[in-house]
Amino acid sequence: MLDVVRPETAKPRRRLPNQRWQIYPQNAEFAQKLAVASNISPIVSQLLINRGIETLEAAQTFLEPESLILPAPLEEFPDLAISVELLQNAIASEEKIAICGDYDADGMTSTALLLRSLRALGAKVDYAIPSRMHDGYGINKRIVEEFHSEGVSLILTVDNGISAVEPIARARELGLKVIVTDHHDIPQKLPAANAILNPKLIAESSPYRGVAGVGVAYILAVSLAQQLGETRGLIQPMLALFTLGTIADLAPLTGVNRRWVKRGLQHLPKSHLPGIQALIQIAGVQARDGELGNNPKSKIQNPKSLKPEDIGFRLGPRINAIGRIGDPQIVIDLLTTDDMGIALERAMQCEGVNQQRQEMCEQIEQEAIAYVETEFVASLQQDRVLVVIQPNWHHGVIGIVASRLVERYGVPVFIGTYEDETHIRGSARGIPEFNVFEGLQACHDLLGKYGGHKAAGGYSLPAQNLSALRSRLIEFANQCLEPQHLKPLLKIDTQVNFSEINHQLYQQLNTLHPCGIDNPDPVFWTPNVQVVEQQIVGKGHIKLTLAQTIDHQQYKIKAIAWRWRDYYPLPSRVDVAYKLRENNFNGNTNIEMELIGVRLTTQSHLFFTSPPRPLRATFEYKQRQYSCGIFQQGSLPELRIKNPEGKVLVMQPGQTIGLLGNSREDAQEVDVCQPQYDSIIQAALQALSVLSSES
Repeated sequence: MLDVVRPETAKPRRRLPNQRWQIYPQNAEFAQKLAVASNISPIVSQLLINRGIETLEAAQTFLEPESLILPAPLEEFPDLAISVELLQNAIASEEKIAICGDYDADGMTSTALLLRSLRALGAKVDYAIPSRMHDGYGINKRIVEEFHSEGVSLILTVDNGISAVEPIARARELGLKVIVTDHHDIPQKLPAANAILNPKLIAESSPYRGVAGVGVAYILAVSLAQQLGETRGLIQPMLALFTLGTIADLAPLTGVNRRWVKRGLQHLPKSHLPGIQALIQIAGVQARDGELGNNPKSKIQNPKSLKPEDIGFRLGPRINAIGRIGDPQIVIDLLTTDDMGIALERAMQCEGVNQQRQEMCEQIEQEAIAYVETEFVASLQQDRVLVVIQPNWHHGVIGIVASRLVERYGVPVFIGTYEDETHIRGSARGIPEFNVFEGLQACHDLLGKYGGHKAAGGYSLPAQNLSALRSRLIEFANQCLEPQHLKPLLKIDTQVNFSEINHQLYQQLNTLHPCGIDNPDPVFWTPNVQVVEQQIVGKGHIKLTLAQTIDHQQYKIKAIAWRWRDYYPLPSRVDVAYKLRENNFNGNTNIEMELIGVRLTTQSHLFFTSPPRPLRATFEYKQRQYSCGIFQQGSLPELRIKNPEGKVLVMQPGQTIGLLGNSREDAQEVDVCQPQYDSIIQAALQALSVLSSES
């Protein structure tokens, strides 16, 4: 008779990250062909395949983005010519131009880029950025009327305006000309601007399609400078600001973004902009050598360059923090000043505000976790969404906390705080199978303002509608989510052994840079790793030494798991998923791991019970009952999992090929690393692990 694991009697075991592992299908034949043709490692060529590369020509363009043949922007953006003409005429007639930006990194870098370039081209130009707390997102009638009273003739929106029908209608009533530059989704009704520049209005196949707000601003500024014949000394500063804003805004690093960001990352360490230098100095960022030894065939030609993570995790947050809880003028001053003293002063202000932002996030996150664990954790599987509303949280940082709660609980999160006794304002973050914007639309009659896209959104509502909102979102979540979706999805590129991890592989990974949205950092996995050492460091991080034994030789590597205090200590044997990082310390450079996933290894103690005896359990998976057990097959242990119809999945430790069938004779071979098999194997091991801990 099979032993049943009952939740009420099972002993608690150490938590592991709540994840779904999805390993890309491997195409060894094409990977090898691509590796030989491009002179790269088969590991790297598999990464290219995972990113949609299907031909040798596409691989060549990806590895060498400067070889991409770009159409002229004037041919791609229908309103670019009229926009350039409007600005050229305004400069010639000394009309006053006003920029209305946004308070995030994209909006502020866009504003700074256009301020610097227009001033250099002789324009009379000023700017305004709405207050996150008092105005909310985008240009509004108050700003339009203030511009009019100040004698402005031409308004230029950046990173906003595509939905601002009423404010722009008011501007036109007052006789002002308006150019909208934006990259957000196109609404049903467009504003009555004189010109609209938005990559969502051009062909999906265009290499300019994925530019952020700062990309649109860059294209406009460069086109204007070229029209006026005054590009000297302008392009490099604009490229630096483009790079900063594009990465900080999580724009896709494909098409022109990949080409220009790659250039910009090489230029940033030697940028002449005092603000960039001050930020780099205050954040402690160091440019790194990108050469691959002395290999003359190497595709890497970046002697000193920054990495996207230097911006994404070091420079960008210091800018974004200002938009969240500070005064955007600090960032505009930082990025437009030519005085190094002012730049350092403003960079220090960014540093201080960012530290304050970090403390706020930490405090709110802990309060939110405590609230969820008390009120909602028991019903998460039934609710399939978290609606977390509390007073006295800062609206500028709750979106960050929402993302962390998604990572922790694996469900969509709608977080909010009271603006006053009767109104709530919040942010939302989703998971791949849940469309945030559609969820908000399903609640439109309960909300005030709302907006967003598939992965994230913002909303407001009368406090009296909170209970109804929670019920409606639970109903919506149950329509589109299954229980198996309620684990964060971890996409893994390929398996790598520790013996293959070296400086040469790491340098070859530079051929993929810049990495970001639509070109993610490579994620590798290694099975059956031994945790040799582990300790808590800093603010709840786990520092580890991991080892893998191959042909009786042990390979060790250092690793860090950020904010994993809750999972400490990790089991002694695990499968690990990770990114590779370079650690420069005291003149020594080592390749280390950043752990992002860990799970029970299929070569755990469960397979090696002594004395050998069957270990059996039942478990529920996708609302169906399964039985499983560890059995001896000859001299080897094996895991068997039986479904309700009697079909059995069989695998042995360390093997990637298993058997599936009603009997061993008629069974077919299957790749047990594929998601549909891997997930059920992990569920079986979890059940057996709990049972084993009771014995």
